[in-house]
Parts: sequence; C-alpha cells; structure tokens
Amino acid sequence: MSGSETHTPRRGPAAGFEHTVKDFWRSRPVRPAHGRKFAGVAAGIGYRYGIDPTVVRVALVAATVFGGFGVFVYLLGWLFLPQEGDSVSAFEGLIGRGRASSSPAFAVLLLLLLFPGLTWTLSGGWMTDGTGLIGFALMAVALYLLHRNRGQFNRPVMPAPAYPTAAFSMASAATSASTATESGWDPLAADPSAWDLPNASPSGGLPPQTPPAPPAPRGRKSKIGAATFGLAVLVAGIGTVLNLDGEAWFTVQHVVGLTLGVVGIGLVAGSFVRGGRGLIGLAVPLAIVGMALTTVPFENFSAKGGFGDIKATPSAASEVLPEYHRSAGNIDLDLTKLPAGTPVTTKVSNGAGNSTVLVPAGAEVKVTCETGAGEVDCLGQSRSGVGVDTVDFTSAGTSGQKIVLQVENGVGNVEVRRG
Repeated sequence: MSGSETHTPRRGPAAGFEHTVKDFWRSRPVRPAHGRKFAGVAAGIGYRYGIDPTVVRVALVAATVFGGFGVFVYLLGWLFLPQEGDSVSAFEGLIGRGRASSSPAFAVLLLLLLFPGLTWTLSGGWMTDGTGLIGFALMAVALYLLHRNRGQFNRPVMPAPAYPTAAFSMASAATSASTATESGWDPLAADPSAWDLPNASPSGGLPPQTPPAPPAPRGRKSKIGAATFGLAVLVAGIGTVLNLDGEAWFTVQHVVGLTLGVVGIGLVAGSFVRGGRGLIGLAVPLAIVGMALTTVPFENFSAKGGFGDIKATPSAASEVLPEYHRSAGNIDLDLTKLPAGTPVTTKVSNGAGNSTVLVPAGAEVKVTCETGAGEVDCLGQSRSGVGVDTVDFTSAGTSGQKIVLQVENGVGNVEVRRG
C-alpha cells in the first residue's frame, strides 16, 4: 500500500487465502484523524469495512476481559496501521520504508509495550484453559472474513507523490516551444498547438477534482438483531430452567456466558449485513455481569452468614470454629493465644468487608487467601485489583505448631500477618 497504486481485489472463491492476506496488507485500514476515541484502530477497521466502529470497540474490550488479547491486538494495530495522511505505518517509518507522523522514539515505545502486553496475557489463566487462544483465533478469523467479503469497499488511497503543477508544466513547454521556434527546430515535429497538455484551472493550479459519488442508498433493514435477541432469550430461559432443575453445569455464570456468546455471534454476523447494532446495548451489561460473576465469589453472600463484625481470640484449639462467616461486616481473628503443639484448621469467609487474621510468630502456616475485589496481604505476599489470583503457599515455622488457614472474601481486603 504505497503511492497511488490501484488494486482490484478478487471476489468470491477465487480469492485464495494468500491473496486475501496480501491484499489486506496492501489496503489495510487507516487510522482516521477524526472520529476516533484513542488511537483510531477500532474506527479505522470500522470505516474500512463499513461496520459500526462501536462493534469493533466492544469486541476488543470483550477480548481483553475474557481472553486477554484485546490490548495486544490494539497495540499491533497502532504500530502497523498507518495514520490518515501518512504513506506508511509507525513501524515502517521506524525501519526507513517511508515517512510517518509518529516519531521513531514513539514507534520504539509501542514495540516495547508489546512485550509486557503479551506477557500479561500469557501469565494469567487465559492460556491454561485455552480461552485466550480461542479468542485470538476468533478475532483473526473475523478480520479475515471481513476483508474477504468487504475488502473491495472503502479502499484507502495513500497520498500521491508531489508532481509539478500543470501551470508550471505548460510554462516550461511554452518556453521550450518558443526556443525551438526561434532556432527553427521543432523537437516534436508537430505544431505546438496540437500538443496534448493538461488543462490548467483559471487560478493556475490543478483542474478541479470530480466530487465523490454520493453514498449508495441503504438497503433493507436487517432482521438479524431481532433474531439474535430472540435466540439469546431462548438460550437464557432454557439454561435457567436447567439450573433450577438441578443440572450442575448450568450455573448462573455458564448461562450468562452462553447468552453472551449468542449475542457476540449476532454482532459478528450483523457486521457483514449492516444490522444488529442494537445488540450492543445487551452485550455490554452482559459482559459486565459475566465479569463480576467470574471474579467475585458470590457464594460468600448468604443470609445464614449474618451481618456485623466478628472479633474472636480463641485460647484453645477446641475454641477454634471450623468456619468464621459473615455476609457483610469485618472479621478479626486472633490465633496468637493458642498453645503450641496442637494443629489447627479453620476457614474465614466474608461476603463484603475486611478479613484480618493474626497467627503465632513461630507457627508453620499453610495459607490460602483470595478476594474478588480488593487487596490481599498474605504473610508478605501482596496482590490487588479485581479478581485477585489466589495466594496459596506454606510459611515455615520454628515452634512446631501447624495452622491450616483459608481466607475468602467477596469484596474487601484480606490480611494475614504474624502477631
């Protein structure tokens, strides 16, 4: 995609995989200067293939939340998609293939950001259960199908190289003709009045450009949105009935995930036929609910747990409860008064509130700490954020006393420290 190259893509089955990929690179989307939210990657893809940029943004956010690859893909687009008015991308400008508005230093920064972005994606649980790879594959397939079916539309025209104006060319030609007439020699062996010169505008510049053709009239409104909504309601209803019937797999999380999957398929299908835009209003809240259900342990919110604070300081192993539970409130458990030698096992579960546990200084502690949203400081091991990874390890002791401790919070901070 350089200069003013004109390329007409093949259509239908004749366009093979290799040809489609090469044509995508030659006519890849351009990040617009206007109408974008950040770097213009989603807007460029949307404008290039005639789909709503909001659909692309929702797909990238969903890929970040549920697959981890959204940020990495966005950085790739920022680096390899040229900006409006540039003939090359930031990466191509860095390696000397042309001039880009992004500085080489900024291109290097984007390259460096790719590595922590990919590391963050691979370090989570996305790769162990295959979610990340599946999401990345779906994004790649969707982009391939978009270009295969809509690559002939809105093909970007890169800035043409600067040429001498028509007036300058005519003046030069007239000067040459005058010189040739005076010397009695016609370099073209023809009457200068018959020369085919470009027509100059009255102002002496290039002739006025032909105005672009008006956009094609919009076709019939697609019914894919209504069909997808109906199917999503049907899937949610069947899943809810099976959940109430005792089917173990059909948990609330799985039902929401299945419904969101149906809506996502409808969004992708609608992007090809200019329909289903209203599904965005359903996909966004479903994605938020799905993220909350998969990160916050709602099983800790139960009426039997009660409300209010718990402060316990058992002085004997027999006084230690198997579980200290609250639906809402703070839990403070002090195990430093226990006599040495007796093993102790207990659990602290809290729906909403802070949980703090003190353990003896010389005890060997096998501890598991987890919170859906908040901070964890578990014997020096710290985490913070939403959906904090479980902290699970054994801390050695010197007194011979053994304590097995599990602390789970829905929302709130978890702290385990030695007294």
